[in-house]
Amino acid sequence: MVEAYESLDYEYALDHDCTTLSRHVFQQLQTFSADAQDLSAIMNRIALAGKLIARRLSRAGLMEGALGFTGSENVQGESVKKMDVYANEVFIAVFKQSGLVCRLASEEMEKPYYIPENCPLGRYTLLYDPIDGSSNVDININVGSIFAVRQQEGDDLDGTASDLLQSGRKLIAAGYILYGPSTVLVYSIGKGVHAFTLDPSLGEFILSSENIQMPEHGPVYSTNEGNFWQWDESIRDYIRYVHRHEGYTARYSGALVGDFHRILFQGGVFLYPGTVKKPEGKLRLLYETAPLAFLAEQAGGRASTGTQDILDAVPEKLHARTPLIIGSKEDVALVESFIQERSRQAIAAH
Repeated sequence: MVEAYESLDYEYALDHDCTTLSRHVFQQLQTFSADAQDLSAIMNRIALAGKLIARRLSRAGLMEGALGFTGSENVQGESVKKMDVYANEVFIAVFKQSGLVCRLASEEMEKPYYIPENCPLGRYTLLYDPIDGSSNVDININVGSIFAVRQQEGDDLDGTASDLLQSGRKLIAAGYILYGPSTVLVYSIGKGVHAFTLDPSLGEFILSSENIQMPEHGPVYSTNEGNFWQWDESIRDYIRYVHRHEGYTARYSGALVGDFHRILFQGGVFLYPGTVKKPEGKLRLLYETAPLAFLAEQAGGRASTGTQDILDAVPEKLHARTPLIIGSKEDVALVESFIQERSRQAIAAH
């Protein structure tokens, strides 16, 4: 009897609303033009990559060679996890035969990966971080993938991908996939932010939250306080402030996607500032901070380097980094106010 009720509930849910990702893109664009079909197909391919990665992650502890380090380093000098390599290859594989994108640029690759046979028609570039928070993989804590789509400009005949060295205002789509208790894909094509949950029994991402709006202010501050004494004094001022005032709670998982996802729905602020030795910070502009900034603005939030909007930052190189302050408008403004105050004091002192 219980099974019968569950079956009825399930069928009702499907009948009630079964908006798939590809259908949603068309609804957003209100057209079936060639460009709309391309964008819908690109989102479908990203979703396929997410399904393959989610499947691998769900069985990683049982599979030989799925966990641990490869023993090599990426272009940034960071140790590479086996899951980083797998996820990066998944994105390449799902787009290689698609005819949709000419280039893929990833934080795991020194240079973009070109698919020459796609270039005459596929005038798009996919930028992505295949596994964000990969330090969490071996201990079975949530991780994610971040992605963004740009229209290719020019012919890129010299293979430098110099057209990518522009601000995040050039993005036409961005999003992330969160691999947790359920697999969730969040995306925007400049018409709000929408979340889809993977239904494993259907093998489809189904719309679960539409037109997400980030609260103007939230209780969460998310940062690695282990870096406290490496930060600029202005960031330490902010941390002292939240320690002394009621209504704030610290939440930090070590996975940017997971921490941002919480703030997207509940409000608050995520900080990954630069340090005294590395003022540019750790996070990559093209693959991490700009795509999430695109989502934040679409959801009514903000993203800042501390001195300018992330989406206005122009990279000087493919793997350029930026500090990141992202979340609810009021909370981002509060952090910026401490930075501005310290800047005023420094000017006055001179």
